[in-house]
Parts: sequence; structure tokens; C-alpha cells
Amino acid sequence: MKSEFKRFGLEKLGLTTAVTELVAAMGLLIGIKYPLFLTVFSAILVLLMFFGTLVRLRMKDSLLLMTPALFYFFLNLYIFFVSII
Repeated sequence: MKSEFKRFGLEKLGLTTAVTELVAAMGLLIGIKYPLFLTVFSAILVLLMFFGTLVRLRMKDSLLLMTPALFYFFLNLYIFFVSII
């Protein structure tokens, strides 16, 4: 993962991204009991995966390399919309 951030020219954001992902994942687990957490942290992950996909597009990566970011983008987008209903 470190080498990927270096390739993107975003090595300074690597630790911030990793911590954000971990905190948001814990927030999703807490959100099972407290729906507000589910909404907030799924929105954070939607934004994170959206920008991750944009970076992959900018780097002209293949669709195969973009698949994880796209999958988690749509999964969290679904969780977000279900949680606000």
C-alpha cells in the first residue's frame, strides 16, 4: 500500500487514509446499534472511495485495479442511503 501511495504522489496521505479507514470501519460496526454512526461513517467511506477511484482514473489504472475502490464506493453508498431511510 505504501508503494501505491508513493506511485500516486500521495505518500503524505497514506497514514491519514489508513487511520480514516480503520476509524470509519469501527464506526460502521458501532452504527449497527446507533444508526447515526452508520450514516456518518458510511458517508466518510463513500467520499474516501470516490477520491480513491478518481486517483486511479487519473493514473490511468485498469478497471481491474479500480474494482476494489468502486466496489467499496457502491457498497458504502448503499449503506448510506439505506441508513437515511
